[in-house]
Amino acid sequence: MNYPPDSTAVVVIDPQNDVLSPTGKNWEVLRDSVTENRTVEHLVTLLTAAHDGGYGVFVSPHYFYPTDHRWLFNGPLETDELRTDTFARRGPLTLDGFTGSGADWLAELAPLIDHPNTVVASPHKVWGPQTNDLVLQLRKRRISTVVLCGMLANICVESHLRDLLEQGFEVVVVTDATAGPRHPVFGDGYQAALINYAFLAHDVATTNGVVTAMTQEGARP
Repeated sequence: MNYPPDSTAVVVIDPQNDVLSPTGKNWEVLRDSVTENRTVEHLVTLLTAAHDGGYGVFVSPHYFYPTDHRWLFNGPLETDELRTDTFARRGPLTLDGFTGSGADWLAELAPLIDHPNTVVASPHKVWGPQTNDLVLQLRKRRISTVVLCGMLANICVESHLRDLLEQGFEVVVVTDATAGPRHPVFGDGYQAALINYAFLAHDVATTNGVVTAMTQEGARP
């Protein structure tokens, strides 16, 4: 994989408290995977390198508004998210109660997301970018290569991977900058995701490998 800065972007999915913080509503099923992968540390390293190297950083967040509770049918995880108020906001046009909430950025990542060059897409409503403007934002900047990271490995990250591939992007997934749930009935979501990444992504890499390649690419005359 080559990572030319003018056509490569880091896309981070759901870098939010409810899936990355010990105070988050989903920490119990995510703690072991996030800790073992050192997911937060690797996300900080990856986003820092991207900003330093002049790469685009794009965030695809997940928000639920009160009106979303009026949906008439949902899958099992959607049902659980709405029941627990995961990624909950008070409305699309207000930030009341947002700071420090489960929908807010993880504190360690907030300075990198609040960077003036970071593009925050509109929220995706289920798992993939079909319901937000991420692809438009990438296309408008002639991005063709995506470095994909964030949460959750087997759900939103994999869904973004599949759609971005269908949209014609070259995609690498950074395996230690994501994590997945371990469910007593459903199984280990992270391990399931790794299998599909190997089948689908153009490359599967580590944070160190991607950062090294981006640094070398950025150093070229």
